[in-house]
Order: sequence, then structure tokens, then C-alpha cells
Amino acid sequence: MDRDFAAEGRARVDPRLLRRLMEKSDRAGAVQLGGHLLALCATGCGLWLTWGSWWGAPFFLAHGALINWLYAAQHEASHGTVFRDRRLNEWLGRFTGFVLLFPRDYDRWQHFCHHRHTQDPEKDAELVYRSFYNGPFADLLSLIGVTYWLGLLATTVRHAATGRRIPVSEYYLTDEQERTVVAEARWHLALYAAVAAVSVAFQTWAFAILWWGPMLATAWTHQPQNFIEHGGMPHGPDTWRNTRTVKTTAFMRWLSWRMVYHTAHHTYPGVPFHRLRELHDAIVAARGEEPVRSGYLAFLAGLARGPRRAAAGATSR
Repeated sequence: MDRDFAAEGRARVDPRLLRRLMEKSDRAGAVQLGGHLLALCATGCGLWLTWGSWWGAPFFLAHGALINWLYAAQHEASHGTVFRDRRLNEWLGRFTGFVLLFPRDYDRWQHFCHHRHTQDPEKDAELVYRSFYNGPFADLLSLIGVTYWLGLLATTVRHAATGRRIPVSEYYLTDEQERTVVAEARWHLALYAAVAAVSVAFQTWAFAILWWGPMLATAWTHQPQNFIEHGGMPHGPDTWRNTRTVKTTAFMRWLSWRMVYHTAHHTYPGVPFHRLRELHDAIVAARGEEPVRSGYLAFLAGLARGPRRAAAGATSR
């Protein structure tokens, strides 16, 4: 692992405390996931009942944002930290991966590579991805979701249609994993085609109104999280230097599944989401210093003043 938090001269979290923090909780996972899904049901009902009027606009925005932030659940499921049962984590990841057009196995292996080589321009899977557009407005198009969604769709279609990987950006996939990714992409496209067929057969816009439309239109509500976690941070083995923690509100801490404590997460990725605040405090106490911190607006303002490829990549979350 490219981390040296525990290197000589660095204070470490007490192992007994760390073991306690790493304990998974079905209750915490069910409360967090249940709350997120209930909020989605509420905004979905409101959107359906107000569709076609201006009253539907706030429901459209809120519903789309909640769908996009489901990636926090997918991320936690990839780490196996939502529930104790591995199968529950797997199927939660498959459900969210299907909803978000981001196949679970491909995302999981890409994300593990990102953890192993965070901010390494030659090895971090979320950096070595070659976007089809890297022009002067690349950051803006990624922030609003244009290149993000196109990148996800293009990657899934490529996996499904050709069965080949891009050697540079997907070097981390073994032959067996590659076969799994190809099969996964084909299942995803087949199921999306089935959803479209059902919509046509029953002449309904329900899937477009309650799923694809708000999700595709509101990626910009989640993309800043992708930018701020590592954007502009240096490559190096110290997670306290290559990862950023977000200063934000209690609501955003809930919506992000505590992933705003991203430095703590990268330092000890086996700690469940609901213990990240405690982990953050423990590391600060042990290390004697705060991590690099920023708020969303301050970070985006800095990005606007000096555009750079702050996002991890067009297809990374």
C-alpha cells in the first residue's frame, strides 16, 4: 500500500481503539440506507404528483441529488462496511451500480487500485483514465456531468461490445476479472434495454421521470465531492497529505455517508462509514495535526481561478 501513516516518527491510532472502530454494524447500515431510501421515496412521490408544474422543480432537483449520492452507498458496499454479511454488501453494490450506470465489480476493482496508488499519475486507476475530452472546459463538463455520463456509457459499451480493456488505464484487471467485467457490462446493457422496452410497451415515462431524467440532470450535485477528495493534492505515501477532508454541514455528512472525512477513510479504509468521525478525531489526536481541509464552495472558487484536472477522472466517483 502506498501509505506511510505508520512510518517511523508517525503516531498511530491505538490498536485496541482501531479494532473497536472497525466493528461493522447492521443497525447503523440499515438506518443509513433506510433513511436514504425513504428520502428517495418521499422526493419521488412529490415529483410524480407535481410533474408538469413548477412545483415539480424542487422535487426533481432533490430526487436527482439523492440518486447521485447513492454512490456513497455503493462505495461503502465495495469496502464491505455497510453490513456484516458480505452478500448484503455485494447486492447493495449491484443495486446501486445498476441504478447509477456504474457496474459494481468494475467500480470496485478500479476503486481498490485507487486506494493502493492514490494520486500516483501512472498507477491510480482514477487518474490514468484517458478521457475522450481534455480541452479547456474539461473540468466544467465533468462537474456538470456531461463527460462523466458519456464516459461511463462509453466504457460500459466498450466492455460489453469488444471484451477488451485499455491496457494503460485498466492494467489492474486480471484476465478473470476482465471476463467478469465484460459479463457484468453485458448484463447491465441487457437490463437497461429491458427497462426501455417495458417503457415503450406500457407507454410510460415513469422510468425517465423518476430515474434517468433527474439522475442525469443533477450529477453536478455530487461531482464536487469527486473533485475535492484529491483534487490538486500531491502524489506521496502520506494519506494526511494526498487526501482532503471536507468542512461541511451535518446534512452533507449524512448525505455523503460520512465520506467527507475522506482523509481518515484513506488512512484506515476498513473502518465503517459511521465511525469515521471518531476515527478522524483519533488520528488527529495521535498525529497532533489536522488534515488538509476545505469547504465545497471555497474549493470550487479556487478551481475557477485556476482550472486544473482536479477530478480523479471522467469515469470515477
